[in-house]
Amino acid sequence: QVQLVESGGGSVQAGGSLRLSCAASGRTFSGYALGWFRQATGKEREFVATTKWSDGTVTYYADSVKGRFTISRDNANTVYLQMNSLKPEDTAVYYCAADRYPTNWGLRNAHEYDYWGQGTQVTVSS
Repeated sequence: QVQLVESGGGSVQAGGSLRLSCAASGRTFSGYALGWFRQATGKEREFVATTKWSDGTVTYYADSVKGRFTISRDNANTVYLQMNSLKPEDTAVYYCAADRYPTNWGLRNAHEYDYWGQGTQVTVSS
């Protein structure tokens, strides 16, 4: 079966850094978009960043993380999220997700993604 497994979450002080990893398995993901979403307690799940392996120049970021977070693909089945200058408002459960049929107009929408990881907790203290 298709599986996405996140790792790298933890607790860090404001201004610190974390690097999240997501390993996808079960099929070929070369045509998929792999992205990151997050959900804070009591809030809706929100888009963070996404990218397509078939065109490495196609990347999207939420305005709230531009200049601080960087998404990258090591290969078709692995995606990372480098998080710098972390703020308390970044505290959330972070999810890796895969979109089988990515379109430019749907890459920021969680409903367009077909597979999800279990999530990893990121806590930023002030």
